[in-house]
Amino acid sequence: MLGKFFKSKEKEDQKEDQMKGQVFMKEIIEEIVKAVVDNPNDVEIKEIDGGKTKIIELKVAKDDIGKVIGKKGRTISAIRTLLASASGKEKVRYVLELLE
Repeated sequence: MLGKFFKSKEKEDQKEDQMKGQVFMKEIIEEIVKAVVDNPNDVEIKEIDGGKTKIIELKVAKDDIGKVIGKKGRTISAIRTLLASASGKEKVRYVLELLE
């Protein structure tokens, strides 16, 4: 009987950790992008939940799009790599899209 209680408690803790992680992913991307751009007040991030895949839509000022992309796409690629690495523990795939 107690085994069921502990297992359900572990599942609740895992769900709670996942919820914290989801908020963390959005915040970490926001902080990184705000550090790169000239207009940090124009940074908007929206998260779309699709079950096992979550899409993070990033919108910045037109002047800052090039800074977020970087030379040959290296900056946005690095941000996506960090996102993928950090989300591996959650068993959720994150996709970062840059909107114009």
